[in-house]
Amino acid sequence: MRQELPREQFVEALMPEDQLSMEQIDVLLGAAVAAPSMHNTQPWRFEVNGTVIDVFVDGSRALPAEDPTGRAMRIAAGAAIFNLRCAAAALHYDSWYGLVPDPADLDLVGRIVLQPTDSPNRELRELFDQIPRRHTSREPVRPVKVPTDSRVALTRAAMAENAELSWLPPDQVHEVLGLLIDTDLREIGDWHRRAERAHWVGGDRAVDGIPSSVLGPKSAVYPAPVRDLGTKPADQTRARTTFEADPVLAVLSTAGDSLAEQVAAGLGLQHSLLVATRDGLKAAFLNQPLEFDDLRRKVQRITGKPGYAQMVIRFGHSTVRATTPRRPVSAFVHTGSEEQS
Repeated sequence: MRQELPREQFVEALMPEDQLSMEQIDVLLGAAVAAPSMHNTQPWRFEVNGTVIDVFVDGSRALPAEDPTGRAMRIAAGAAIFNLRCAAAALHYDSWYGLVPDPADLDLVGRIVLQPTDSPNRELRELFDQIPRRHTSREPVRPVKVPTDSRVALTRAAMAENAELSWLPPDQVHEVLGLLIDTDLREIGDWHRRAERAHWVGGDRAVDGIPSSVLGPKSAVYPAPVRDLGTKPADQTRARTTFEADPVLAVLSTAGDSLAEQVAAGLGLQHSLLVATRDGLKAAFLNQPLEFDDLRRKVQRITGKPGYAQMVIRFGHSTVRATTPRRPVSAFVHTGSEEQS
């Protein structure tokens, strides 16, 4: 699945002869921006030159209180890169990529080079159809087990992108849930976090952030297997319900924690999420402990494996009652043709 671009070809790739049409760019970037991001900030921008697409993180949409190192931004950008590759295969292109290819420009997190082909990657083509169907679900899951075959498929999807998905047994699940109490206690006096979250979450939102309609119900028990992002008074009064006592949690991790490996975690995340969508599963995230370095290390230790925890994902069969909005593609893209006009 990985088709990495050799470093010596990075500069050569900047001078392609072919050009993508605006219709193709719309398909490619329309898929890319459907990727998940923390608080739906959509922290990416794209530059298109011929058949080369550069993916940047957009620092103007950073979360300095909750994501001070930009790790979540890079994971989101990696997820967008995977979606872009799926769209390329649907348009009959092969894709090669390099992650964080330029040490002089760390905002550049990925370079994708496209080449027409009569035999595009079959799995990427099939997963392209799942992109508009993938949505985060903050609803209770139905009492139906996640099949072993699906767990294996999701694990393989993460591995294809040099990430690892560790499925937690019930005792480890409750260890992670216990860490949620610690994170909540740390946030009580942190007005920077509360203000930042209030800026992105709640109310009616047309282009970004998380509208109130997507928050889902509050949990009747604590700690809960779903993150309560509600910040506004009206959101705190929404209906309560009972969530599953033994949620299915998996930790996505990488061997190292370099900038490129954080981007790779995003590719592994999105590959797994699209496979989950194909198998009728929905996902949500319990990443609160990962926002604190010491608790992040604890999450990784709970898995019993070496590495660096990047995401905590809850899987199950559930519904999606509302979806988050997206900005138009035109808000993200700069093309080489614009320089010539």
